[in-house]
Amino acid sequence: MTFQPITHLRHVDLAVPDFDKQRAFYGATWGLAEIGGDNGIALFAAEGSPEQYVVRIRRDRRKRMDLVAFGAANAADVDELATRLTAADVPVVSEPGAMDTPGGGYGFRFFDPDGRVVEVSAGVGTRAHRKIEEREAIPVRLSHCVVNSRNPERLRAFYERHLGFRLSDTLYSEHMGELMYFMRCSPVHHSFAIARGPHVSLHHASFEMRGVEEYMRGTGRALRAGTRMTWGPGRHTAGDNTFSYFHDPHGNTVEYTTELAILDEDTWHPGLHDVDDPITQDQWGTADPMSELVAKEQFNDPDVLFSAPPV
Repeated sequence: MTFQPITHLRHVDLAVPDFDKQRAFYGATWGLAEIGGDNGIALFAAEGSPEQYVVRIRRDRRKRMDLVAFGAANAADVDELATRLTAADVPVVSEPGAMDTPGGGYGFRFFDPDGRVVEVSAGVGTRAHRKIEEREAIPVRLSHCVVNSRNPERLRAFYERHLGFRLSDTLYSEHMGELMYFMRCSPVHHSFAIARGPHVSLHHASFEMRGVEEYMRGTGRALRAGTRMTWGPGRHTAGDNTFSYFHDPHGNTVEYTTELAILDEDTWHPGLHDVDDPITQDQWGTADPMSELVAKEQFNDPDVLFSAPPV
């Protein structure tokens, strides 16, 4: 049986020069709850999620994605994953051990083939959370994370082989080949995806809303606050989810979404979706047509690679 240690996406950690502006955005504008932090670190939770936090902001002179964090079922799977990665000569940043982040737990960090830091942990204490009410336009949870890679085929193979991710769907173009791989670690269509890009970077982080009404109200709040929308509102074909893409104050793309497909893994077969078909990108036809200019909005700045964050 294939080793499948990953259960879900935990959080995405970002470092930025203008800490105060970024902090204000993720709280007041984006609708996350600041739950703590000190010495240039702010932690943000989603009110509907049991995760201790879904976004970490850290002050740094350089903009970067510090890491992406995934959950595992138990400490034994964490240890087994670390052993397998070491045997495969994957660079390990920190050995498995007790974690000093909120909720504790047991985990470790390593570099994926692109040089980004990945954290895997188990046994993290849950946070008191609540049901998001009707018309309450704040994120329920962190939905998924998408990264840019110059070699998405290699990165896909790594996450499949070592972390047990499964391919749900692929976006392709007749002229450019395969452009994005949607990867799942549960019946949810994707919690991670890999896009073909000119450099390694964060493509976008996506936050799930209660429903379409709340998704549209959140989109409107962000627009009224002067947040730059780069694409949307619309509804994708792969994943069947809604989308509104914005830039945070440092140019990272963040998305409001809802209704991401839940798959029957016993019967699902990955599909190939042609990006030149307008229905692939937006079933509703309400967003601007996909173009090179729209695609570039998610390229982001080149990331800091093979360099672990200080915390």
